[in-house]
Amino acid sequence: MKQNRQVRFELSWSGVTAIMVVCVCICLWMFVLGVWTGQALLQPPSSRQQSLVDVGLAVIAPLFGIERQNGPDR
Repeated sequence: MKQNRQVRFELSWSGVTAIMVVCVCICLWMFVLGVWTGQALLQPPSSRQQSLVDVGLAVIAPLFGIERQNGPDR
């Protein structure tokens, strides 16, 4: 015999409000991260950032056997 089991979730109005506030905050946070990532990808790197990239590549490239090519990066 098959028994019908019903699952029931009950929330008060304060619980529903709390869930809505959390969802809005998550959506807002994802929007802010998306804007920040988009700005970081679209803006050219500053000279300080480029020098840090060059130093990092000078340290990491020999570990992987990669030779740097002299010329434009892209």
